[in-house]
Amino acid sequence: MIDIIPAIDIINGSCIRLTQGDFSRKITYSDDPVTVARQFEDMGLTRLHLVDLDGARSGSMTNLHILESIAINTRLRIDFSGGIQSNEDISRVFNAGAAIAGIGSLAVRDPGLISAWTQQYGADRILLGADVRNEKLCVRGWQEDTEVTIQNFIEQYNRLGLRHIFCTDVGKDGMMSGPATGLYQSLCQAFPDLHLIASGGISTVNDITSVAHAGCKGVIIGKAFYEGVITEKDILPFTS
Repeated sequence: MIDIIPAIDIINGSCIRLTQGDFSRKITYSDDPVTVARQFEDMGLTRLHLVDLDGARSGSMTNLHILESIAINTRLRIDFSGGIQSNEDISRVFNAGAAIAGIGSLAVRDPGLISAWTQQYGADRILLGADVRNEKLCVRGWQEDTEVTIQNFIEQYNRLGLRHIFCTDVGKDGMMSGPATGLYQSLCQAFPDLHLIASGGISTVNDITSVAHAGCKGVIIGKAFYEGVITEKDILPFTS
């Protein structure tokens, strides 16, 4: 069974979706992220992927109050990412109600700090975020490309005991053109203990099935939910 994880991306307090990580190509779906989160919970979902895109872009958490509101008003298990940079930041994220801290750009820059957090909070509470373009990581809310390959990134953190990671193919994000199944399959084969969550391009139930067969343990779905392309009925076989 694969975990279905709905996504809420926040800019200026609103629930939005970007296309291919481009901040100039955004669609606003709701000004009330708490209501959206409740709708996901009503669908029988138990997990939420919450991203502070303002924080990811600026390097400073901006929408922590939305995390707090969703945590108070739902029973969803929330992973929160975007702008986590320091010991104080990660402490505030957990105190605000997140079960898991998602770390992306900082994991590329400061593996030592991530290792310390793993020891302090436990590996299950750290979710590595890998946004990739042509199999190389991009950081700062998809704005900056690096020369770090996704394979080297995972290998580095595997040695630290971190197994939970979500991987977004930026070129497919928001396109609903199908996921990067080949990439996910190669990663799962190379790292058998990896708990990989697919992200980007999901538009059909067949897409969910394909990433599950590739070895992914979870799948993040955003635009397909908001556009009504994937419905509560569609995901029932995965949640019942």
